[in-house]
Amino acid sequence: MNDIPLSLLFSALFVLLCCSAFFSSSETALMALNRYRLLHLAREGDRGAQLATKLLQTPDRLIGLILLGNNFVNILASAIATVAFVRMVGESGVLVATGVMTVVVLIFAEVAPKTLAAFNPERIALPASYVLWPMLRALYPLVRLINVLAAGVLRLVGHRGGQKAEDALSPEELRTLLEEGGQLLPERHRHMLLNILSLEEARVEDIMVPRTEIRSIDLDQDTESLRRELAEFPYGRAVVHRDGIDNVLGILNLRSLLSLHALHELDAKAVEARLRKPYFVPEGTRLPQQLLEFQRQQRRSGLVVDEYGDIVGLITLADILEEIVGEFTSAPKHTVRRVEKLAGGAVLVDGRIPVHSLNRRLGWELPTDSANTLSGLIIEQMESLPNIGQEAVVQGLRMRFEQVEDNVITLVRIEPAAPQPGL
Repeated sequence: MNDIPLSLLFSALFVLLCCSAFFSSSETALMALNRYRLLHLAREGDRGAQLATKLLQTPDRLIGLILLGNNFVNILASAIATVAFVRMVGESGVLVATGVMTVVVLIFAEVAPKTLAAFNPERIALPASYVLWPMLRALYPLVRLINVLAAGVLRLVGHRGGQKAEDALSPEELRTLLEEGGQLLPERHRHMLLNILSLEEARVEDIMVPRTEIRSIDLDQDTESLRRELAEFPYGRAVVHRDGIDNVLGILNLRSLLSLHALHELDAKAVEARLRKPYFVPEGTRLPQQLLEFQRQQRRSGLVVDEYGDIVGLITLADILEEIVGEFTSAPKHTVRRVEKLAGGAVLVDGRIPVHSLNRRLGWELPTDSANTLSGLIIEQMESLPNIGQEAVVQGLRMRFEQVEDNVITLVRIEPAAPQPGL
């Protein structure tokens, strides 16, 4: 060793430090990779991503390989530095080599490369995979031996192998990912995905059309009135009954009446012959489950019933889809529950709107466990039916009641409540 020129020793030292930086940066980069983007790149045919995926499938072997290489080059570098500095400054060269190598390795082989890899994991990890994968295959017996010995040490402290953390995201984690890291998605698409996640929290009773607002057709009326009502009916399907909505006969698709060749053929008997058996939905059914039921039953609407079997509302496929994509209904404007934004941050809201939908559309957090509609929530909080023009603070929002009809608050002006003095 004393016959080796110092220039060759320092050249070898430089190469070893570069190797140490490579192992350090590779470890950080591979562990910091976005696993979902890596999977996408691998499926797209990126060879580096495919190798990185294979390496990460056995993280114990990968870590064993990297630490084996890193410790080997660091120890060899320290030995060479000690020889070089002893030749240069004598016996004190051991202490000098220790101090110099500590600083050099810490800065140039650990902190700097790991910081670079943490900020650019993909640029470091994918090229590094081309080197690490052949090394792992070549040194597999040694790496395997190291892993077995390490596993034996871990058993002494109570660790058992085979316990791998789940990579799957929970709904809450996926929601956070979309809210905080979904900027690459179009805003509208991101909101749709968030609405799909929120769908699990809602039930049929949260978005159904209440019983009192169901537009239906009574077959007990005279033929002329029946024909006029059918001609002016604003929807494609209608609930048909006799003697009140509790005696439902079925659901009528108005397009089925087009097969009648003359107006005189249109009567109660002709309508009843074209009815489809009513489909009933429990009010507590969750929306994702009901969406699947609509698909399985090949239905577009259902009558919502409570625990006693009484009809309490109507749910349609469009109602559920609007929870995901927003309102797209072509129904007449007076039937659409509006949320109109006013100047100064106030909003004008139809009190019959479901609280769940209002929270979704305006980003509020009004409680949904005790009342389905905004009107019901207000009455529950105030414990009385307010008068027109009356104002109150409900759940931190100042509300002015513009319209109250048939014991239902139909129009509310809402704005943030002014902070109380001293708060």
